[in-house]
Amino acid sequence: MRLSDDKITHLTHVLLKGLIERKVVTPMADEGTIRREIRRIIMNVLMEAEEIDAVVRKKLESYSKKIYEGSTEWDVLYNKFFTEESAKRGFVI
Repeated sequence: MRLSDDKITHLTHVLLKGLIERKVVTPMADEGTIRREIRRIIMNVLMEAEEIDAVVRKKLESYSKKIYEGSTEWDVLYNKFFTEESAKRGFVI
């Protein structure tokens, strides 16, 4: 999944606001540093999800029977393989 820089920046602000409201961080903490860390985490999660997506698509393409993207069969297998690959990597969405 791709997100623009503006969307990621917006997410960092929303998440930081939620952390402050829930008193997970204090408002006096270095907000810039916290937002940068949130951004780094978001970027890592997105990259990991893209890597898993590529592995799953390659696996689906390797089938001798052509499975068309968007079909019910493709969706079921994609979700199954994505979940399996995520679990192998310890990646939880």
